[in-house]
Amino acid sequence: MKSLFDAVSFKCSKLITQNYSSSFSLAVKMLSPSIRDAIYSIYGFVRFADEIVDSFHDYEKEYLIDDFEKEYYKAMQLGISLNPILNSFQHTVKEYNITDDLVQAFLRSMKLDLIKSTYNTQTEITDYIYGSADVVGLMCLKVFVAGKEHKYEQLKDEAMRLGSAFQKVNFLRDLRDDNLILNRTYFPGINLNNFNEASKAQIIKEIEEDFRIAYQGIVKLPIEAKFGVYTAYVYYKKLLKKLKNTPSHEIGNSRIRVSNYTKAGLLAQSFVTYKLKLV
Repeated sequence: MKSLFDAVSFKCSKLITQNYSSSFSLAVKMLSPSIRDAIYSIYGFVRFADEIVDSFHDYEKEYLIDDFEKEYYKAMQLGISLNPILNSFQHTVKEYNITDDLVQAFLRSMKLDLIKSTYNTQTEITDYIYGSADVVGLMCLKVFVAGKEHKYEQLKDEAMRLGSAFQKVNFLRDLRDDNLILNRTYFPGINLNNFNEASKAQIIKEIEEDFRIAYQGIVKLPIEAKFGVYTAYVYYKKLLKKLKNTPSHEIGNSRIRVSNYTKAGLLAQSFVTYKLKLV
């Protein structure tokens, strides 16, 4: 029965989300039940592609990402895939009118991770972040506004800035692993061998501006999405604050985290703020 297979496919996407990101999974739980499966399916798709280029070092990554892309387009054509992650994602793409330029931009940035390790100009890194993060925010926005184009156009700039903020926080948090393990540098003009407080302050200032503009879009989101997105916003703002208070040399030598206890407190804080209609 196809409906049963589709239901199982969405459950697989949910399982991927829960196992790979407790923070994102928590935020999705704060969304309306009517849109959670769609967001899980988007996360499952982008997570698998990201895992291919970041983690599968003992395999032919180029072949895997190309095959992943081909199988996605087969799923779009046939309306089904035996890969449950692709099966659920193609349903979401069609239901919410996620345009192919967003999918292509994302896959293009993933493929860049296989051939490019240093971003020397602001244009280069802006293009990369657009594909790796901004378009993911735009895919989610398509779901949040139920595919309504006028609402999408109204909020897309702020959604992109939120995606950029999240990605840059991740870059700063993962500075050590990106540099030492993956040999990647995502901050133009920043010498990671001499990463200091001035360099950190420059990056944080840029992220804070992204968050400032992104918040203007969060308050305009439909009720089905607002609390969940606000929860993710609060979490990442807390992570940025921890990074801001961490000496630059420690950021380069360890991975900064937000404890589960703190996450629970942030959730409670977000709930009170939301219920008091302060967001």
